[in-house]
Amino acid sequence: MVRESVPKPTGAFKNVQNPKEKFKPKLYFYTINYPEYEKDLCLLEMKYIFGESPKNKYIFTNHYIDPSRSPFIKHFINVLYTGKSLEEITSKILYYNVSYNNFKVSFIDLGDEDIHFKERRRIESIIGFNINGYADIHNPEIIIGITNINGKWILGELTHNKCKWQLHNKKPYSYCNGLGVRVARALVNIAINNDFDCKLIDPCCGVGNVIIEALSIGAKIRGYEINPLIAENANKNLEYFGYENRIINGDMHKIVEKYDAAIVDLPYGVFSITSLEEQLAIMRTSKKIAKKSLFVTNYDMESELTSLGFKIVDSCIVSKSKFKRHITICI
Repeated sequence: MVRESVPKPTGAFKNVQNPKEKFKPKLYFYTINYPEYEKDLCLLEMKYIFGESPKNKYIFTNHYIDPSRSPFIKHFINVLYTGKSLEEITSKILYYNVSYNNFKVSFIDLGDEDIHFKERRRIESIIGFNINGYADIHNPEIIIGITNINGKWILGELTHNKCKWQLHNKKPYSYCNGLGVRVARALVNIAINNDFDCKLIDPCCGVGNVIIEALSIGAKIRGYEINPLIAENANKNLEYFGYENRIINGDMHKIVEKYDAAIVDLPYGVFSITSLEEQLAIMRTSKKIAKKSLFVTNYDMESELTSLGFKIVDSCIVSKSKFKRHITICI
């Protein structure tokens, strides 16, 4: 995959820009994936971080998002060139003298059954042959992504979701009815809506699933847990992943500080009796302490929320087996 008769590259990308092109807005390409039962949650998260819900499992945008921030983003391509054909892409590679050191070319599979394995490898070889530099398919310093979307070819620097958040499934303390990592992480992304100065509160934080996901993406959050043993286990979970204590053992109804958003996984009464009156009290307090609230409930409580003066702006359902979680975003 090394083109002959060229000097050894420096390793940096050489972009000899056409003056007319350097003023174009930057284009980014993301692929997304999700289990079917979390499709609506994924689309809702995409709406809040990209400003739109994609109709397909990919999205073009001028807005950069760290691909490892979302549990549903799979690939990210910093788009360098687009074209109507593979030949147009290779001509641009040659014209702009694209050079990389220790690179690898990877075709991004978008589920197109018409492009088989051998064809993908052929496309990778063509791209790699036309790039100045030295390929390293085993330990590349940079990956060049190439793909075709409805006849439009794109090429750029490829980054995978590092999926470090999956390690959070191995926390020391967890409960079977607690929010899963993907759900908790998506809720945080929806709550902050790209505003990392947003102050979050999880007033019924349990063992800290939401707290951990918020801290891992750099969000500002505080948690409350009324049960002292659970609060202690939650803080041990934070310590296990290297985070400072952000959880207070206390009654959420005594919170006086104001927050931008609350993420409330409403107690369902799975292991202890929780009355409707107690649930409504939690909702009322959430309205007092936060400008926006994301409620997670085990049945549709929109009528209860509207009766308390909430305005519902978005909602979705996450179903797994026979258990449903209703997610309702209110202001």
